[in-house]
Amino acid sequence: MIPKLILIAGALGALAACQPAVPDSGAQPGVPGRGVGFDTSTQAKQQVTQQLVPAAAPVQSSALPTVGAAPAPAPRPAADPVIATAESALNNSSPATAAANANDVENARAASLNSGAGVVNASPANAAPTLVNNPGISDENDFGAVSSRQSIESDKARIAANRAQYTVVQPTALPSREGGNQPNVVAYALQNKHPKGTQLYRRLGFNAANKFEKNCAVYRSADEAQIDFLARGGPEKDRKGLDPDGDGYACRWDPTPYRAASGG
Repeated sequence: MIPKLILIAGALGALAACQPAVPDSGAQPGVPGRGVGFDTSTQAKQQVTQQLVPAAAPVQSSALPTVGAAPAPAPRPAADPVIATAESALNNSSPATAAANANDVENARAASLNSGAGVVNASPANAAPTLVNNPGISDENDFGAVSSRQSIESDKARIAANRAQYTVVQPTALPSREGGNQPNVVAYALQNKHPKGTQLYRRLGFNAANKFEKNCAVYRSADEAQIDFLARGGPEKDRKGLDPDGDGYACRWDPTPYRAASGG
């Protein structure tokens, strides 16, 4: 039994020696520590780090400002030739003309800020406009203007003249109204004291409701309907069906406002 095992082990060893070596796909000559598909060496880590992290931009050194030193002045804009000319005249002028030249400098600066448009100053050559014979403006509240042309005596005479022209209009009789023969709804409202909806007159007829709505729609107001109703023989007669409930008031006419106005 033992000899057989020895023979089998020898045969297996011979077969293993005959197998070719499996190549390492990630191995490189002279680079230790690499496995199949992985590299844990320090050089590999440095290469990966350089690929992932971009190189920082070089820092340029500059001189630090001196403590307490004044900042550099900002560049001045180009001088306006008009302003420069006015300032030169101001610097070279005498004290008598210094004020006028200073005004010219300010005007030149204002013009430069106003798209070059010059400043218009009031002067005898450029006087303010005056209003002549303008009836819309009164100077009655100006004591200086009034005192030069008015006095206590003139005011008294003017008041007397106004009183002489004052006219009192006396009341007269009211003019007659056109169509004065038509019934007066105000007088009718005050003469009849019964409230709206109280039947005093007998009404007969068929389809009274539809007739009432149709005929009342013709009038522009309830007063107009009441006037026509009285003119046609109302309240005793109702030929057009304007008063179906027989209270003497046509087309919803209400005498209450007239009674309230008279205090009744």
